[in-house]
Amino acid sequence: MKQDIILAGVGGQGILSIAFVLDIAALREGLQFKQAEVHGMAQRGGAVQSHLRLADDKIYSDLIPRGQADIILGVEPLETIRYLDYLHPQGIIVSSRNPYINIPDYPPLEKILATISQFPRVKLIDSLSLARQAGSLLTQNMVLLGAASPYLIIGEIHLKEAINQLFAAKGEGIVAMNIKAFELGREIVGQDD
Repeated sequence: MKQDIILAGVGGQGILSIAFVLDIAALREGLQFKQAEVHGMAQRGGAVQSHLRLADDKIYSDLIPRGQADIILGVEPLETIRYLDYLHPQGIIVSSRNPYINIPDYPPLEKILATISQFPRVKLIDSLSLARQAGSLLTQNMVLLGAASPYLIIGEIHLKEAINQLFAAKGEGIVAMNIKAFELGREIVGQDD
C-alpha cells in the first residue's frame, strides 16, 4: 500500500501544517513517510509545495515522479495548475477554488478553474466559505485536508489526533476550530459524491 501526494500553495496558507498532520497521522497509522518541500522566496506569498510519500514498506525516494501523484492537494488554484503534470491518470485533484492573488498579472480565475476541471477526478472546494463557517479564514488548509481525507490511506481518527497535536499548544478553542474546518471539508466532499 502506498500513496503519493503533492501539496501546493503559497507561503502563509498552511501547507507545512497539512504536511505535519499527514506525517504524524501516517506514523499513528503505522506507515512510513518521506517528505520533500520547497519554500517560496518570501515567507508569505511565495510558492510552497511539498512531495509527501506514504507507504507500508520502505520508500526509496522523497520525490514523486511526474505522472505518479495519487492526490494533488492545492490550497491555491494557480499553484494547483503548476503540478498537474505530476498527477497519475487515476489520481484526484482536491483544490481550493479561492485564489490568493499576489501578483499583478494573475490569470482569470475562470480559466484556471476550467484547466483544473478538465481532469476526470476533481473536487473544487470553496475553502474560504467553509473556513468562515469554522470560525477563521486561517483554517482553509484544514478544510482542504478534510476534503482530501476520504481519498487518503490514513484513517480519519488519526488525522484528527494529529490536528489536535499540532494545535494543542494554542488552546482548546483553536483545536476545535481546526477540527470543525476539517469536518466541514470532509462533509462537503461527501455531499458531492
